[in-house]
Amino acid sequence: MSLPSIHIDNLDIKLTLDTLSLNVLYVKFGYFYRSMHAHSHSYGTYELHYIPSGSGKLIADGKSFDITPGTLFITGPNVVHEQITNPDDPMAEYCIFFEILPGDIGATTNRKLAKKEPLLQQALLNTPFWIGRESGFLMNMFEVLADQLSKKQIGWYHMVKNLLEIILISSIQQYSDHHISIEPIPTKTLDDNRLLLIENSFLYHYASITLEQLADLLKLSPRQTQRAVQKQYGKSFHEMKLQARMEAASRRLRDTSLTISEIALEVGFTSLEQFSNAYKKYYGITPSKYRKQQLTETNEKALS
Repeated sequence: MSLPSIHIDNLDIKLTLDTLSLNVLYVKFGYFYRSMHAHSHSYGTYELHYIPSGSGKLIADGKSFDITPGTLFITGPNVVHEQITNPDDPMAEYCIFFEILPGDIGATTNRKLAKKEPLLQQALLNTPFWIGRESGFLMNMFEVLADQLSKKQIGWYHMVKNLLEIILISSIQQYSDHHISIEPIPTKTLDDNRLLLIENSFLYHYASITLEQLADLLKLSPRQTQRAVQKQYGKSFHEMKLQARMEAASRRLRDTSLTISEIALEVGFTSLEQFSNAYKKYYGITPSKYRKQQLTETNEKALS
């Protein structure tokens, strides 16, 4: 039986990790009945994903990973990742989205901790992507977290804060390989709600969102909005929107039987010709040729 979905935004929960201050932006639980197209997060933001049931694949850093119950992974700044669910066994997922606050916020209050646990901070900052199996401890923690967020009984805020800290530290403890962080953490310029609006616009509304519409949502001018997007992603609004449309189109070409004209309309192009030209310019290959290549590779794997 499927459990009810949870989507709690703007939690306003601050955690500490050595001298770092972490701001939890949202916690979600739900089922992937449709695959999530390739996307990446802005500077200083991370998602912790835990799969309690279901199966599928994760494409991250250009590599493919099988997802099965118990899979745990963290995607950090600029890590392009795509989740492909198994329609016969849809993935369930707990997801915690948080940002690292800039500068030395928390350094004064946590100076004593810094002498005891510097490796936790280093592991997070030096590991923009990690995937593995959780040890069996976290499942109960996530279930209690979901229960506390759903019921919000007396003391729930403190319980949730403590649970989030336990889950995050336990996850980092399981890292085995550390890599240099892709980008430095910039100075924060957006409040929590604005950051989520930008993330969700490129993730869910890439087909139609305009700079002016995003500016209205953020209550900023178009010029301020352009600067905010550039600051958070290192790319312009146009570049981020085009990236989201192209990645969504590629997934549909690979995983659906929709015609190329139908896909063009779904991702926001007014004509097949406009879409084909944009796709070829972006990837160096036409959408029809890409689809043929994917079909050929799938058939070869089936025969091998």
